[in-house]
Amino acid sequence: MARIFSGIQPTGIATLGNYLGALRNWVALQEGEDDCVFCLVDMHAITNFQDPAALREQTRQMAALLLACGIDPARSILFHQSAVSAHARLAWIFNCVARMGWLKRMTQFKDKAGKNQEEVSTGLFVYPNLMAADIHAYHATKVPVGDDQLQHLELANDIAEKFNHDYGVTFFPRIEPLILKESARVMSLRDGTRKMSKSDPSDQSRINMTDTADMIDQKIRKAKTDTAPLPDNLHDLVERPEARNLVGIFATITGQTPHQVLNHFAGSGFGPFKSQLAEALIAHVEPIGARTREYLDDTAALDQILRDGAQAAAAIAEPIVAEAERLVGFLPR
Repeated sequence: MARIFSGIQPTGIATLGNYLGALRNWVALQEGEDDCVFCLVDMHAITNFQDPAALREQTRQMAALLLACGIDPARSILFHQSAVSAHARLAWIFNCVARMGWLKRMTQFKDKAGKNQEEVSTGLFVYPNLMAADIHAYHATKVPVGDDQLQHLELANDIAEKFNHDYGVTFFPRIEPLILKESARVMSLRDGTRKMSKSDPSDQSRINMTDTADMIDQKIRKAKTDTAPLPDNLHDLVERPEARNLVGIFATITGQTPHQVLNHFAGSGFGPFKSQLAEALIAHVEPIGARTREYLDDTAALDQILRDGAQAAAAIAEPIVAEAERLVGFLPR
């Protein structure tokens, strides 16, 4: 039996892209035989300044959403990162194992820092080491990732390999990327060439998983499209990113293939298509939003779920990180 680890930042409201690309796959993973550890990575969140009250609220909101999507705390561990000290302790060890050159090559740091690399927090620079610690603190060997996270997983393996070499052990196992089938890549409703993002300044660019039926309908009706009718084949959508995105969303949310969707709507304008797309999204998303609000109505119970999850997570991570500390020469705690 393997252990799966995955995390999500509790900043902003999870979008349809987060759900189709990751969260619904988390729910499916817990149906298997592997142990699942799911983490709200609030320590990663503060690599950029967060309003403290907002971060607390959003952490609860993300926890409620994960539960509403189907994460079952009886079958999986769900907790917030800062509640388990093993993450920070192992991250410091990894800060001392990783090399500056490795971190400087990380493309996500370059993308996020842009031209202001001298002004961003050091946390943003070393957060891949914390990400490695998140995984290795549980001796997890499987991590569901998209293409944009593969480089971080390679770094996590490099850090583990160097640790094992430096201390003459085979302590940290190798992590394998878990490339999930049918993992959807959902793009912005305003620009089909950019991923749907909860950090996009325009709320019209995304479907939030807490949106009401009216909000979903309005956003889909206003979603950017072109003037040509829908074709009968995928090839003719190559140069039409917004149309391709909406067809992909329709296919994924209804369990069809894009080809089947096009067979049904070929020659049609976007009016009827958008109407049916909105209906399908409302039927799927609105109940999740309603369940999320129910969990948020009882924050005491929600906090207890996270505390119980943190205790279960610490029970796994503490002996692993304590042994890593012993290996580097620290006295017992």
